[in-house]
Amino acid sequence: MEPAAAPASPALPHGGHGAASAGGGTARGVRRRQYAVLALTFAAYAAFHASRKPPSIVKAVLSAGWAPFTGPEGTHRLGELDVAFLAAYAAAMFAAGHLADRADLRLLLGAAMLASGAASAALGAAYFLGVHSLPFFLAAQVASGVVQSAGWPCVVAVVGNWFGHASRRGTIMGVWNSHTSVGNIAGSVLAAAVLEFGWGWSFLVPAFVIAALGVVVLVFLVAHPSDAGLDLEAMEVEMNGDAGEEVELLVEDKKDVEVDDDDDELGLEMGTQLPTAIGFLEAWRLPGVAPYAFCLFFSKLVAYTFLYWLPFYIRNNAVAGQFLSHKASGILSIVFDIGGVLGGISAGFLSDAIGARAITSALFLLLSIPALILYRTFGSISMGHNIALMFISGYFVNGPYSLITTAVATDLGTQDAIKGNSRALATVSAIIDGTGSVGAALGPLLTGYISTRGWNSVFFMLIMSISLALVFLIRIARDEIVAKIGARR
Repeated sequence: MEPAAAPASPALPHGGHGAASAGGGTARGVRRRQYAVLALTFAAYAAFHASRKPPSIVKAVLSAGWAPFTGPEGTHRLGELDVAFLAAYAAAMFAAGHLADRADLRLLLGAAMLASGAASAALGAAYFLGVHSLPFFLAAQVASGVVQSAGWPCVVAVVGNWFGHASRRGTIMGVWNSHTSVGNIAGSVLAAAVLEFGWGWSFLVPAFVIAALGVVVLVFLVAHPSDAGLDLEAMEVEMNGDAGEEVELLVEDKKDVEVDDDDDELGLEMGTQLPTAIGFLEAWRLPGVAPYAFCLFFSKLVAYTFLYWLPFYIRNNAVAGQFLSHKASGILSIVFDIGGVLGGISAGFLSDAIGARAITSALFLLLSIPALILYRTFGSISMGHNIALMFISGYFVNGPYSLITTAVATDLGTQDAIKGNSRALATVSAIIDGTGSVGAALGPLLTGYISTRGWNSVFFMLIMSISLALVFLIRIARDEIVAKIGARR
């Protein structure tokens, strides 16, 4: 058997093979690559959320004078528009996770961003073309939901590839997952800023942003350390905080890599094979996946109800006896997302500090109940009350949602039951977030109908959802408490 040439590494988007550009194989060079991956995936997913925000910003404008969203049935149709996106997103998410574990993550993520830009632009074009057909709006939302579903499993898998064994995973991902709220804030500001020029611009501007960033992803993203010629075992040393120890690149000379032609094995640069991607049903049976998935169902129902209806709620509920404008309502709603940024970071930090994800999530869920009651009861007294209570609500509502979709999903996707199979990560993440997205679709839909009976009914629905989310975490939280007590003894 003759030595075979090493298989070509996937084309590096940043140019070159990666040996010379990794900081000479030092830990500092690896950290630079990790930071670059975090920054690029952060920007990418923030752009996804920014492009989802315009429907909530333009709701009040559409209901005031754009058929078919005017009249008594207008509010219901706006809710149906939300559920068209979210139902398609949830349904496609499961397939997207399955695909992401088998596809080139860079190409899949970049293509999803370009397609999302096109779908958002189509909605904006409806304004300029004078489209008043409900089926058109529904079809555009369905298309947007399908293509956007690929975003989350891709970015989680990429970050998991680079930080899958990090000792401070909760904190790292808590900070990184603020992209959700940052994207919501950016989308709100962009959509509200151009709303006065016509609501179509509120879709077109975020569409351009996500499409432009999609091109950047296609050119620069390095989806896996092996694509840069890095040794995964040495990467574990760096990610577990063993500072001072250099991380060597594994860029082998051709003569050091052999491929057994008889076995038809495809060798990687580190001389091993990629693990086999896990099956969908097998992933559901992994310990902890189902309870966290159903917890996220109810948790995300609450978070997405605020995402899609908060500007509308503010616009139609006086603050200090005055009703705010469409633009002011949209901008004020970002306070909820600012609270969500800090809530996600705090939840990740706390879960790392005490080593208990379920206890942390349950604590945030429990405290979000009085936060919502206070916001509904006292938020209309003054602008100061409204801002403070909206911030607190966002802090506690988004904390567990952020923690479960990132650190928890990564924990479950790399657990000992699958021997750290990295090709299970996107599937597990998609199952958890896909189940949550079903709840996310249900919340805005129910709000469109329940809000006609009064907003107290909507807040009652949200509190009941949080209570049900807590139910699914009780057993896991109890086991964590018992384990902590046992460890102390």
